[in-house]
Amino acid sequence: MIAIEKLTRRYGDLVAVRDVSTTIQRGEIVGLLGHNGAGKTTVMKILTGFLDATDGTVTVDGLDVATDRTEVQRRIGYLPENAPLYEEMLVQEYLLMMAELRGVPAPDLEARVAEAVVATGLGDRLLSPIGTLSKGLRQRVGIAQAIVHRPEVLVLDEPTNGLDPTQIQAIRELIRRLGERSTIILSTHILQEIEAVCDRVLVMIDGSLAADAPLAELRGARSIRLGLAPGATAVASTLAGVPGITSVTAVTGQPDTWLLAFSGDEPPVPAVIAAATTAGWTITRVAPEQRTLEQVFADLQHRHVAGRGGEA
Repeated sequence: MIAIEKLTRRYGDLVAVRDVSTTIQRGEIVGLLGHNGAGKTTVMKILTGFLDATDGTVTVDGLDVATDRTEVQRRIGYLPENAPLYEEMLVQEYLLMMAELRGVPAPDLEARVAEAVVATGLGDRLLSPIGTLSKGLRQRVGIAQAIVHRPEVLVLDEPTNGLDPTQIQAIRELIRRLGERSTIILSTHILQEIEAVCDRVLVMIDGSLAADAPLAELRGARSIRLGLAPGATAVASTLAGVPGITSVTAVTGQPDTWLLAFSGDEPPVPAVIAAATTAGWTITRVAPEQRTLEQVFADLQHRHVAGRGGEA
């Protein structure tokens, strides 16, 4: 559905986005993760046709954003970080106006607005001035204007920023529902947002794409955590001989627990179990180690800084 190739955006000497390439399939919910200033919003503005690329190409459903901008924008629903709301307008008035601006045929206007209202749970707020709504409800209005024309792609920039926990949960549930019919790109600097709704994550650091992988794959560390009943002996030397195991380390503060680093694509859990059984040990736990997204992001940041010679 979306193809980005060697995308670069410069502002004079400042490179805001540097040589970013990725593809997003139809129906995916993809998180665009990075600190403020990492280049996320720039990528989204180029994707939605609000900003030109300096170099590279972006296509949506086979259409080049640079040459088919209007047609691409018909296929996209966009919620910027600061939703374009007119506080003096009633919710119904605003959504009808946005539907008309987005090219919804006149006979279909009311039906499309009703559909967006049902999806976002705004039915009892249609006659409320937007300025009287809570921030969470205003975010729902912003999402409603983004989906009123039934877009194939939905781009959301920090959709839960500044909301309270109850409002955040409601928006997350809404995004999951919308993902059943649209390809979604969700930009955020909040790790929990990615874990809550996304299956895949693109991590941006200083304008570069530092990682592009399914969330489960990104969180999977190349190690196995092994717990043994007390009394096991010669553990390190025995497990070091298991094919695929590259190091064996006792976990500090956790007696009879070991971290086994491995090479290859799959963790050699069966071979570890076989070695433990042969040695006569009792296994209390054995599983591939899982890292938190915080650990993944910190590791990527460390590698990025190291790659730049230690510059902050």
